[in-house]
Amino acid sequence: MISVSQDVFRLAEVFTISRGSRTEAKVLSARISRDGISGWGECVPYARYDESLESVTAEIEALPNGIDRAQLQDALPAGAARNAVDCALWDLEAKVAGKRVWDLLNLPRPAPEITAFTLSLATPDEMEASARKHSHRPLLKIKLGTPDDMGRLEAVRRGAPQTPIIIDANEGWSAEVYSDLAPHLVRLGVKLVEQPLPAGNDDMLAEIERPLPVCADEACHDRASLLGLKGKYDVVNIKLDKTGGLTEALALKTQALAEGYGVMVGCMVGSSLAMAPATILAQGVAFTDLDGPLLLAEDRDEPLIFDDAGVHAPSAKLWG
Repeated sequence: MISVSQDVFRLAEVFTISRGSRTEAKVLSARISRDGISGWGECVPYARYDESLESVTAEIEALPNGIDRAQLQDALPAGAARNAVDCALWDLEAKVAGKRVWDLLNLPRPAPEITAFTLSLATPDEMEASARKHSHRPLLKIKLGTPDDMGRLEAVRRGAPQTPIIIDANEGWSAEVYSDLAPHLVRLGVKLVEQPLPAGNDDMLAEIERPLPVCADEACHDRASLLGLKGKYDVVNIKLDKTGGLTEALALKTQALAEGYGVMVGCMVGSSLAMAPATILAQGVAFTDLDGPLLLAEDRDEPLIFDDAGVHAPSAKLWG
């Protein structure tokens, strides 16, 4: 039996990107129960990909009972609905076998991975204060994507003069803006820039100089996406809600590495349940951005542990 419910988690503070602001994370939890055992998974429908809580719920509820992971890959496209169900099936399979998901995959227990902490878009003064508050963190991620980004970036660097920085422009720049900013990004020690140009309108990335690694986020969903990234991107951001679950995410990671891309493992703003499968995916990647739970004022029971070593593998009581 497959069931789906909506859960709402309050954010610790307003979270803003170039597309808008939010004060809570609205997620969907899928639960699959068979013979008295239940597995569950979480997804975050994203309007950028024409997803809503209602549309994703309908996709999940239309699935037949008894579906397995192999059948699921054909039954639903890559996206939030398939992610929640795929991760629920992995959790169910592990519980039935009395093992952990990484054991089923013949992988070692995931080690802690250092994760980025995201500073949302705000005024330069506000972002400087936020950067100073979080300057102890090992990696900061800055949301940009406006005409006034240089002032914000300089402010963050003043607030956190030694902390490594990555940037997410959320498709907010033009080729001209990126070319103008790129030397300053290098000067200020930025390690990576995500999706500077809109997906589908990013061909200029193959023509202009890329003095620091450029990461495909909105332009990369699953293995089929890789063909369109050639010559334009150096790194791909793998998110479970884009790939449609851990099954495709692991396959995408393998193929991307084989084709010479660096890998970043990212997330939407969700709870520890959404991040738990991604801790397996994040092993050994160039950048990990699984800070969703750190942005929440409340979380699941048995939440993930975040400490100086990074984000840890989930307990069996949470997932997998």
